Amino acid sequence: MSLLVTGSIAIDTVKTPYGVSEECIGGSAVYFSMAASFFAPVRLIGAIGSDCPFDFAEVFAKRDVDTRGLEVRQHSKTFRWMGTYFDNMDDRKTDYIELNVLAEDPPKVPAAFKDSKYVFLANTAPSLQLQLLQQIHKPIFTAADTMDFWIEGHFDDLTMLLKKINCLIINEDEAKLLANEHNLIKAAGKILSMGTEVVIIKKGESGSVVCDAGGNRFVLPAYPAAEVIDPTGAGDSFAGGLMGYIAQAGKTDFATAVAYGTVVASFTIADFSINGLTSINRSDIDKRFEALRKLTSF
Repeated sequence: MSLLVTGSIAIDTVKTPYGVSEECIGGSAVYFSMAASFFAPVRLIGAIGSDCPFDFAEVFAKRDVDTRGLEVRQHSKTFRWMGTYFDNMDDRKTDYIELNVLAEDPPKVPAAFKDSKYVFLANTAPSLQLQLLQQIHKPIFTAADTMDFWIEGHFDDLTMLLKKINCLIINEDEAKLLANEHNLIKAAGKILSMGTEVVIIKKGESGSVVCDAGGNRFVLPAYPAAEVIDPTGAGDSFAGGLMGYIAQAGKTDFATAVAYGTVVASFTIADFSINGLTSINRSDIDKRFEALRKLTSF
C-alpha cells in the first residue's frame, strides 16, 4: 500500500567519538524513506535548495522511492545541521543550524500522491503537518513525530494535530513534557486523552513503550548493539521500519511493527549517515528480527 512521508532533507556534518562525517546526506524524510523502502513503496515530499549536492536517483537507487514530491528551489538553500555526540552517545549538542528551505512554505502534495493510504508526518511545525494532512484524501493510518520546541511553543497546534492522527511517535523526555507528567505510563495516558489512538514512546537504548486507547501496552527493548557509530537518524529509521511494515501488512500489528522499527534503527546507528542502511538488504533485517524475537522470548 502507498506510504507517504514529508520531512526534512539535510546536509549534515556529524561528529562522534568515532570520527567526523562532513556534509553528508541526512534529514528525517531521507532516513525514513530508506528504512521504509525495505517493506513498501514510499512517496517522498520535501524541499531542497539549488546548493544540494546529492543525486537522489543515486541515493535511492534500487529502492522503491518515488521522488516526484521533491521540490528543488533554485533561489533557496538546503537545510544544514552540524552536531556533536559525546562519549555516551546519548548526549548531543547542535553546533550549527541553518533552516533555509525549512523556514519557507512547505512543499505541495502532487496530485498523484493525494490517495496515499499511510502517511508519516516527520518532525516539523504542527501547523505545517496539519496543512499537508489536509491535502490527503482519506488515509487509513497516519503517524507523526514532534519535538520539545513545538511542544513548548506551539502547543495548541500540536493538540489539534493529535485529534487528526492515529499515532504519535515521541521520545521519553518529550512525552513527559507534553503530558506534564513524570511517570511514563501516566504520560502516555494523558497523551491518548488528547485524541490520538496510539502513542509510541522511544527510550533510546532502553527500547520503546507502546500504549493504545484500548488500554493495551507493549514494551520492547532495543536491539543489543555492540557499537554505536552515529545515532543520527535512528528515530526516523525506527519510524520508517514501523510504518513500512504497517503499510506492507495492511494492518496495525504494533508489536511486530515496533520490532521491525527497532531492528532497522540498529543498522542505522552502526555507521555514519545512511551508510548503515545502504549496505544491507531485507534478508539482513529479517535475520536480526528473528534474533530479537528469540532474545525477548521467555
